[in-house]
Amino acid sequence: MTRMTQLGGRVVAKGLQFPEGPVAMPDGSVVLVEIARQTLSRVLPDGRCLVVARLGGGPNGAAVGPDGLCYVCNNGGFEFGREPDGLVRPVRRADDYLTGRIERVDLETGRVDTLYTGCDAVSLKGPNDIVMDGRGGFWFTDLGKIHGRKMDRGAVYYARTDGSLIREAVHPILTPNGIGLSPDGRTLYVAETETSRLWSFEITGEGELRKLPFPSPHGGALVAGLPGYQRFDSLKVEAGGNICVATLMRGGVSVISPEGEWLEFHAAPEAYCTNLAFGGADLRKAWVTLSGFGTLVEVDWPRAGLRLHGQRLPGE
Repeated sequence: MTRMTQLGGRVVAKGLQFPEGPVAMPDGSVVLVEIARQTLSRVLPDGRCLVVARLGGGPNGAAVGPDGLCYVCNNGGFEFGREPDGLVRPVRRADDYLTGRIERVDLETGRVDTLYTGCDAVSLKGPNDIVMDGRGGFWFTDLGKIHGRKMDRGAVYYARTDGSLIREAVHPILTPNGIGLSPDGRTLYVAETETSRLWSFEITGEGELRKLPFPSPHGGALVAGLPGYQRFDSLKVEAGGNICVATLMRGGVSVISPEGEWLEFHAAPEAYCTNLAFGGADLRKAWVTLSGFGTLVEVDWPRAGLRLHGQRLPGE
């Protein structure tokens, strides 16, 4: 039976402009993106928010690499709507959208370099979430965009941090969002937003995955699918292997075992619970982005989070 709890915790910051992609830093600050503000920002322990870099478009997911630089999935930009209660949410592709891209940011100087805008003559549509692999590269999802009556079919990519290679690993896949690696680095997890399904892929080489035959829609193995109207966003993995998926509409964090058991649901106070990051001395703290009302909260987590592969945080 699924254990149900309230997320609770300490409110670190309010008034952020659709925060996502948190990275817990050794000094107690949290680096994150503000999609609506179009920035990579740093939230200090006292709640102050400083702009690291102005990226434009729609900075979405973020991860620190082995070089101490921050790699950002930029979705190209959203148009946002506001509900009567003040909740802000993305509704479609921005009118000034150019293309999705992968950017690299120096956290000390704010310098921004664009690494990738496409793969094999196909432009990136809406890069979303990212995870380093500890071998000089990273995996990322491209959720795509809604524009007019059209909706992009998504993909999963692998790329090197030095800008020398990008490879399409999965296509098509419906609204791929959260992405993460198992503790041994051999399994890739991908969460789909609109289906509320979590998939796994066995990694066989650099940017290469073992694909299952039909009836898998894209070669992935189904780990879990949740009932009712809830949508998956970004994810992180615990040290013991459980997958923690930020869950929309029924806002909160769903904890799912590698075998597919829905272990826990930590309910959030709003519908747009979008991401989390583990940190602290023993990785037993979690920083959670509640994007609709622009809040960052810090909570005690019941188990240790996974030390991310290939991450070298400045100051460690």
